[in-house]
Amino acid sequence: MLSLVILGVLVSVVHAKFYPTYPNIETCVGLPVQYSCENTTIVTDSCCNVVRGGLVLQAQYWNTYTGLELQAQLFPKNSWSIHGIVPLNCDGTSIGQYCDPGRQYDPKPLPSTLPNGTVINPYKGPSVRTFIQEFGRSDLLDYMDTFWINQGAPNEDLWAHEYSIHATCTSAFDVACYYPGYKKHQEVVNFFETAVKVYQMYPTYDILAASGIVPSNKTTYTRAQITNAIYSQTGADPWLGCLDNGTVWKEIRYFHHVLGTEQFGHFKPLDSIISSTCAETGIWYYERTPTSEKAVSG
Repeated sequence: MLSLVILGVLVSVVHAKFYPTYPNIETCVGLPVQYSCENTTIVTDSCCNVVRGGLVLQAQYWNTYTGLELQAQLFPKNSWSIHGIVPLNCDGTSIGQYCDPGRQYDPKPLPSTLPNGTVINPYKGPSVRTFIQEFGRSDLLDYMDTFWINQGAPNEDLWAHEYSIHATCTSAFDVACYYPGYKKHQEVVNFFETAVKVYQMYPTYDILAASGIVPSNKTTYTRAQITNAIYSQTGADPWLGCLDNGTVWKEIRYFHHVLGTEQFGHFKPLDSIISSTCAETGIWYYERTPTSEKAVSG
């Protein structure tokens, strides 16, 4: 029995050796390490540092229902859900979208036509869920199905959208950064791993609850109450996204410069440089529909 266990471990190690989900950073050894958007020397390898999209946002959603409750697609109880990681230019402007049509896996592209007139055709192949399964990453898939929840469509549609619209515009997730020994879709799985890693830095629900800010259908909050609670634990003011004339809170984004790559580097929290869309007072942080969420752990 012991020999079988050892054999199983060896097989998994061999699999990991030949089919890693991380980029090759061997060429990065000895190169200058610096925060994105704070470069004092010329960056010579875009696989070693965040060159394009150096202002990196970690975004989380708060929705009250999924629309697919009957398919058991539920939000995690007492937790915000993942939106993704969003790269911007250092001044907060967009770096573009769907930058590599050859790695476009979004079944419902939005926008469907880029400002330069390029049409983004809907993807009709196997879903990104199968890409994760190809690498045997059931652990990652389970986590994403728990904390990266879509509204009104299957979860994998949101995952595909976030990868296609953002990761293809970030140099560290270029296929070239994974050679030699590249396995197709390796960088897709790695992007999802990275998005999860950065999300785990910010337990938004718990931070707010510790300051007495919890979902309520009876009580509103001020923008200062929310941002002060977040600042007390992160040292930076987040961006808040609200609908209905700035009164219904739906999203939070944390801003960073990154030392090294998004996959491995250090994310330094920064104050948001984009104005929030939430009003100063009277912000609703609504309770979720009880049947739209499930208890989770981890």
